[in-house]
Order: sequence, then C-alpha cells, then structure tokens
Amino acid sequence: MTLSFFDQFMSPVFLGIPLMALALSLPWVLFPTPTARWLNNRLLTLQGWFINRFTQQLLLPLNVGGHKWAAILASLMLFLITLNMLGLLPYTFTPTTQLSLNMGLAVPLWLATVIIGMRTQPTAALGHLLPEGTPVPLIPVLIVIETISLFIRPLALGVRLTANLTAGHLLIQLIATAAFVLLPLMPTVAILTSIVLFLLTLLEVAVAMIQAYVFVLLMSLYLQENV
Repeated sequence: MTLSFFDQFMSPVFLGIPLMALALSLPWVLFPTPTARWLNNRLLTLQGWFINRFTQQLLLPLNVGGHKWAAILASLMLFLITLNMLGLLPYTFTPTTQLSLNMGLAVPLWLATVIIGMRTQPTAALGHLLPEGTPVPLIPVLIVIETISLFIRPLALGVRLTANLTAGHLLIQLIATAAFVLLPLMPTVAILTSIVLFLLTLLEVAVAMIQAYVFVLLMSLYLQENV
C-alpha cells in the first residue's frame, strides 16, 4: 500500500488518543534545568549565553515598555527552534507544520500588540493606517488597504512558518524516496542523490532555525510599532 507524502503531516494518534499535547510538551523536558550550584556546567552556560545574546539583540530597537516581552519572546524562540529541529529526526512529528498551531501562536500575540498600541498610544496606532502626506482622494482607499494589511499580518506569520517547513519536509521525503528506489537500479545516481539529500538536510537545519528567528523578529517589529 502506497502512502501519501502528506501523511507525515497528520497529527499522531495512539489508541485513539491525540499525541499533539505530548509533542508540544516534550521539548521542554530536553532543556537543562538550572541547579543550586555556584558554577554551572558547560551546557547550562551555553544555554544562558545564547538566551542573553538573543534577548539583547531582539530588544535592542525596543523602548523600555517593550522589554516586558523579553521572557515570552525568548521562550517562543526556544520553543519554535526546538520543535523545528526535533521534527527533522526520523520517525518524529513536527507540530509547526500544522497551520492551526502556528495561527494559534501568531493571532494572540499579534492581537496583544495591537491592543497594547490602542491602549497606550491610540493616536499613533491609528496613524499607521494613513501615511503622512496622502492626497485626499486616496485617503479612503489607503485606509482600507492598510487595515487589510494589518489583519493579514498574523496569517502571514503562520503561513510563512508552515509553508517553509512543509516544503522542506516534502523535498527531503521526495529525494530520500528517489535515492532508495534508484539504489538497486543506478547506484551511482543514487549516491549523488544521497549527497544532495545530505546537503538539503543541512539546509533544512538552517531553515528550521531561521524561520523560528524570523517569526519572533517580526513579532518584535509589530510590538515596536505599538509601544
């Protein structure tokens, strides 16, 4: 029986019980927890250095009001990177290939930035809907366009993350299937295909990290407009 290439993106179920919650909670177990010792081990030191450097670079363009989001943005970054990287392992499931999960992350965070902008500086928040110096006849059209672009932001965040990870997983499966089929027929071509598969896997590791960073970076830019 030939399975569809999209079967890998189905939510895992065991004995009729959805395992999505397990797939989302497992990455947190893999992180090393701080100890009561004065001197941490190398892994904890590396983790702390990465979080500090990332948070520093992420909050650099934000004012003091946006620094309250440091914990949630850093946690989201680690969460997405871990899910994306673990999804590249064999016999695993990548929750971030599900548009519902990505939209569930993007919509509340985007809505929170919009509400903060409306509460703290409503004039400036509404001013983004109309660029300065717009001719009077174009004002209604531009307001409609900017409003649509504002509501498209969370959709773009979720679709970008989903599409990039889904495309990468499909390419890996297609090339791996081709290498497996060509191995008894044309070994030389199969070896070349395997080399391409290895290079594509390295590219997907980079994509997994970059897409998580882009997601959090865009969220910080949306926050910057409203604080």
